[in-house]
Amino acid sequence: MEKGFLSLILHAHLPFVRHPEHPYFLEETWLYEAITETYIPLIHVFEGLERDRVPFRLTMSLTPTLISMLQDPLLQERYLRHIDHLIELAGKEIDRTRFQGCFHETALHYYWQFTRSKETFHRFGRDLTKAFKGFQDRGHLEIITCGATHGFLPLINRTEGVMRGQIQTAVGHYEKTMGGRPVGIWLPECGYFPGIDRFLKEAGIRYFITDTHGILHASPRPKFGVFAPIYCPTGVAAFGRDVESSKQVWSAIEGYPGDYDYREFYRDIGFEREWDYIRPYITPDGIRVNTGIKYYRITGDTEDKEPYIRSRALQKAAEHAGNFMFNREKQAEHLFDFMGRKPILVAPYDAELFGHWWYEGPEFLNFLIRKIAFDQKTVRLATPSDYLREYSVNQVSTPSLSSWGWKGYGETWLSGSNDWIYRHLHKATLRMEELSHRFHGQNGNVQRALNQAARELLLAQSSDWAFIMHTGTMVPYAVKRTKEHLVNFLELYDQLTENRLDENWLRQIEEKNNIFPEIKYQVFQ
Repeated sequence: MEKGFLSLILHAHLPFVRHPEHPYFLEETWLYEAITETYIPLIHVFEGLERDRVPFRLTMSLTPTLISMLQDPLLQERYLRHIDHLIELAGKEIDRTRFQGCFHETALHYYWQFTRSKETFHRFGRDLTKAFKGFQDRGHLEIITCGATHGFLPLINRTEGVMRGQIQTAVGHYEKTMGGRPVGIWLPECGYFPGIDRFLKEAGIRYFITDTHGILHASPRPKFGVFAPIYCPTGVAAFGRDVESSKQVWSAIEGYPGDYDYREFYRDIGFEREWDYIRPYITPDGIRVNTGIKYYRITGDTEDKEPYIRSRALQKAAEHAGNFMFNREKQAEHLFDFMGRKPILVAPYDAELFGHWWYEGPEFLNFLIRKIAFDQKTVRLATPSDYLREYSVNQVSTPSLSSWGWKGYGETWLSGSNDWIYRHLHKATLRMEELSHRFHGQNGNVQRALNQAARELLLAQSSDWAFIMHTGTMVPYAVKRTKEHLVNFLELYDQLTENRLDENWLRQIEEKNNIFPEIKYQVFQ
């Protein structure tokens, strides 16, 4: 007897990084690595499930910044250059390791992975969003949206205009890309504050994802905790993360990705091969970087690592998938008896965990989905909207201010390392609202400048910059991006208010920061 639902939700997001002014830019490789190690492997898993007629329903957020980069011709061309270098390097590794047993097998695996990635990239006309849209059109995926540039809404909430700027711009971009309006949204960083649902309701969004304590601390207290959605006063549904499901994957102590047989992320030939050999495959200025070719398994808490054996790692992925399914079965059985209705176990993860950080992650999902389909009848994969169709009546309650991340209340995005950005963002927000009222109904160059001002503000609001400043990685780049977009915005403001538009300069920043070509500055009114 079916006693519950499992809702796997993958949040696919990267900040908008595009630098046409440089022939090579290190931070652009974030996208290339995610394409090769996460997005294409997930496409291959979904295609295999379709081929074998395995029923599956998953939810996946594709953020507007990620979609914009996946569809950008410049970045598509640069990805092909990137993957060609990897194929060439993997070919050299096959020759170098030909007498080294398991190392040679791993080198062959990488060559196969890279060449297959290139073939898949071409097969979808260089635009991987077509692949994910196809899975949605065929009923396997439910693709939801996010804030336009992943702005952390509880902290940039200075005016109603900025909320609509992030949400309505994202919805409009989704419509243009996916051919319909999104039914749900992944709130950036799961950041919720009471009242945000009003703006979601305006945009036609039916549900959002929040962290566990956002639901548990809701008022009035939800009867079923996070195992059923609650309706905000506006009627928008809130789904909370299930701690047990997440812990088995995320926990550094209990999580599956730390198993000793899985691939070690931090041992890459980009740092280990001799300089003359690896130099053509790292940065042009000689900075050693990860190539994605790694030969060792985690082994244990030691620097002495054992060779990676792919077959053993896949065996563990199958075992862990079975364990995860068994635990969800028992969880659903217990909750069903207690609740008197089928619970929903919401398991949200960063998509990039599967493949990039946890190399065997896509195969874990593959095994899990197949086992759920054929090895049990207790839980069924479902999306949040599937659950709302089956259980349309739910408790009305207001979630509490919350986020995911360190301590759960936004400290990652508001700390001593990054708090300086908000006074500037708030001031720019007020000025954007001023411009949208002052120049109502404009066209021509004035309209172009107003739309570009909206783009620059949205890009400055990205939560990724504050996150990077807090974690201490690539800080100069995050600071530079924040300041650059704010300076561009302020220059546009001055030029507009002083009636001295510089069309040549405007064209340059339009070409560089070309996100959201259909943006309408009036959304900030």
